[in-house]
Amino acid sequence: MPFSTADIADAIAAGLRRRAAEDDAAQAVYGFDGQSELALHPLLHAALRDAGFHVLTEQRYPADWLKASRSEGKRCDIVLTREPLALRDPLIRGTLFDDQPASDVEDAYYLEVKTVAQFEADGPFRRYSAELLGAVTQDVSKLYRDAQLIHSGLLVVLFTADEATASHDLRAWLDRAWAKKYPVQPPARRGFAITNRVGNGWCEVAVFAVKGGR
Repeated sequence: MPFSTADIADAIAAGLRRRAAEDDAAQAVYGFDGQSELALHPLLHAALRDAGFHVLTEQRYPADWLKASRSEGKRCDIVLTREPLALRDPLIRGTLFDDQPASDVEDAYYLEVKTVAQFEADGPFRRYSAELLGAVTQDVSKLYRDAQLIHSGLLVVLFTADEATASHDLRAWLDRAWAKKYPVQPPARRGFAITNRVGNGWCEVAVFAVKGGR
């Protein structure tokens, strides 16, 4: 059964809602929307695991597995698997050394992550549009250009002033992706209000299927 973008969006939104409630209970000066993308990754991992997903992080793209050094090559933020197993090493697949349980890449779901906030602690984020329309599109390109990937998607977490802004900006991004002929499906979206501390009053979670998703 393929991975569902709706299930992924539900899991991430539930985890972020819990964090928002914790920030409110602690009367935090800055909420989780003020953290960097990398600082938010553990929160996203925990949200997925709490929902029953098996999560691997910073995994190399299959196209780069054959590079001489394992430290070389592009890496994907999150890989979801059906079982709590490592990915099978393609260099030993089908050989006598392939004697340990592992998940095959064709059964895994590669998920790139992008978080973008409209406002930061010191005011509006000046590169907001560039990050959303440029850097996010680059993540899609990595996913669809790897011929060995069967299932993949893009997770976008937007922090904006309000729901209307999030809806408009996601639509603008999707139109840009389609104009570039990227095979991106309409997203599974989940959004909720957050306490406005620096200008962001809304958190929007959107999961776009890129390959083999729904």
